[in-house]
Amino acid sequence: MYVTTPLTVADHSRWREHWLAYQAFYKVSLPQAVTESTWQKILAGRIHALGARSDRDGLVGIVHFLYHEDTWSVGPACYLEDLYVQPDQRGTGCGRLLIEAVAAAASAAGAHKTYWLTHESNAVARQLYDRLGSHPGFLYYSFGKRRRD
Repeated sequence: MYVTTPLTVADHSRWREHWLAYQAFYKVSLPQAVTESTWQKILAGRIHALGARSDRDGLVGIVHFLYHEDTWSVGPACYLEDLYVQPDQRGTGCGRLLIEAVAAAASAAGAHKTYWLTHESNAVARQLYDRLGSHPGFLYYSFGKRRRD
């Protein structure tokens, strides 16, 4: 039903629609410069991005992830930073496919773990996350400018 592929230049318009919808879901509005910078980082390979595609609807979901050094392993960790599936495709396995594709890419890259954050109020997505991963109990804190509530 779905396939995942890396995003390409041709995906810019649909990616942007999904990226803006993702921001709306979290009730944030990032400056256009941030959106453009994010897209340029994707194209440069500094941030990795995959798209979920269906034959009928084209690009229906996106995921962004990156690797970083880690003090708990000799290999990198993979941070799945953003995941968005358009509303009419939720509950169809699309989100699971995107997460599993990131986990496979991370494993191939030698990452010792893949992890992500979500807001505590994101109950629907948390049902999927609770099936795929574990919640180790850590609380998230940030210092400085607030990006997400």
